[in-house]
Amino acid sequence: MAASGPTGGEERPQSAVSAAAPHPALAQRAAAWLASDPDPETRAALAHLLETQAWDELAERFAGRLAFGTAGLRAPLGAGPMRMNRLVVRGAAAGLMGFLRAQGCTAPLVVVGFDARHNSDVFAADSAAVIAAADGRAVVFDGPGPTPLLAFAVRHLGADAGVMVTASHNPATDNGYKVYLSDGAQLVPPIDLEVAAHIAAAGLDVPLAAADHPAIVVMGASVRRAYLEAVVGQLSPGGARQVRVAYTPLHGVGARTATEAFAAGGFPTLQVVAEQADPDPAFPTVAFPNPEEPGALDCGLALAAAVGADVLLANDPDADRLGVAVPDGSAGWRVLTGDEIGVLLADHLLRHRDRRGERLVVTTMVSSRQLGRLAEARGVHYAETLTGFKWIVRPVLEHPTWRFVLGYEEALGFAVGSAVHDKDGIAAALVFAELVAESLVDGVGVLDRLELLARELGLHATVGYALRFGAAAGAEAQAATMQRVRRVPPVVLGGVPVSARRDLLEHPPPGPAVAAVPADLVVWELADGARVVLRPSGTEPKLKVYLEVVEPVAPTAEGYRSARAAADRRLAALRSDLDDLLLPG
Repeated sequence: MAASGPTGGEERPQSAVSAAAPHPALAQRAAAWLASDPDPETRAALAHLLETQAWDELAERFAGRLAFGTAGLRAPLGAGPMRMNRLVVRGAAAGLMGFLRAQGCTAPLVVVGFDARHNSDVFAADSAAVIAAADGRAVVFDGPGPTPLLAFAVRHLGADAGVMVTASHNPATDNGYKVYLSDGAQLVPPIDLEVAAHIAAAGLDVPLAAADHPAIVVMGASVRRAYLEAVVGQLSPGGARQVRVAYTPLHGVGARTATEAFAAGGFPTLQVVAEQADPDPAFPTVAFPNPEEPGALDCGLALAAAVGADVLLANDPDADRLGVAVPDGSAGWRVLTGDEIGVLLADHLLRHRDRRGERLVVTTMVSSRQLGRLAEARGVHYAETLTGFKWIVRPVLEHPTWRFVLGYEEALGFAVGSAVHDKDGIAAALVFAELVAESLVDGVGVLDRLELLARELGLHATVGYALRFGAAAGAEAQAATMQRVRRVPPVVLGGVPVSARRDLLEHPPPGPAVAAVPADLVVWELADGARVVLRPSGTEPKLKVYLEVVEPVAPTAEGYRSARAAADRRLAALRSDLDDLLLPG
């Protein structure tokens, strides 16, 4: 891990800002930041902005401070309180320690993980130095690693908290900071606001311990071994393992752990995409390092076809998400949606795992309702939560005597079992490989299994897409669009009446699984059983739209194809009307 930099005698720039500057208050705030910034690169960039009087850019960077969103802090790298940088990270670490002390923790133990993005190792080292200086103890990754390993390590080590420096699947320009408490789960309200208040009180000059402070230790190999044992334990003993897997970590940190996990699970050696195997914070072969994005799997699909793979598995850069593609006969390869992967995993686990006791499956309000139908058919508990794994794990924590089978969100996040209280792309990849291996033995392919589930539960066809806004006015455009559709909601969509409307800002869903927390999300139910959900992204300037239609499947040779065609027509009609509604003019 790279050193965090000086711990006491950092060189400070000498900067004076004239009170006669066109924006004196803004200039003074920027100058104060400049005087405390320990990073030569961000310091030079900020000094240049001041020298060139780039007031619009400065105003954006100093408009406030980063707030905890979907998964902690996440933003582009750069100077200022609205960017990810060393001062922001130090303040976040100091705020976390302040929160833990306020909760009565003495000498808190905090696990610190980091991925391979720009400055992730530096941010992790700074966090450890802040923790040690605040009379805490820091256990730090021995190198870049996956987010699920961090979430696992928090509980395995009995830590009071954990932080993971990662921007997950965001663009290469970004970084982020996820925070976990002792339950190994991400923060939920009101705790996130309490931590944010402590961060705000931390100030710019946070005390730091030396890099060799005895309270800072490197995480031992035994934790990684325990994690691998836990995820391999999600497999069926003696289950099918003979499957040819093509795999890509998309330039992230997943390859080492995935390779070790597949070997420990008894699978053949992974066929890894060579040009994407090693961590590279520039992500040179993909426009966006997200398995959901068009083109992100192109290199993986090429390898899968070349080696005759039975499945392509893809992790995002911090290995907490899983993308899947399977052969589709003469059509080549088909990339599965998150909803398809989720119901396939749930069906497989419910069929092949111990059926004793009460079992639980969980998904979100923007995911397909097919999992609920499956749960009802199999006689297991089902919960539907707000978006994000910080919510998906709540029913698991609230019902410790129930056996957690699967939690998933349509955005390729899957938790298999309760070893990790967060999404885990490594564990999900193992189980999906087992599913494919079984299909090769029994002759019922992955796509065949989807058809069988559609015949039993109805064809649930889903489409998710995003309306992106410019970075400069993204938040304002998101808010304006949501305000407009709340003020004048549609009466008919796709030629079908809207039969029910739910606004989760005004009427939060009841029940412990979602804690009755208001959410910026609207749901429109249509008279024919279709559903439309709208919500702003918590990490990017875009509005997310989720569509679902349900078609019965006739028990004939053409029944599935006919239902699929009907669903496609209904989805197209819905999207056309929504484009007119959300993009006026």
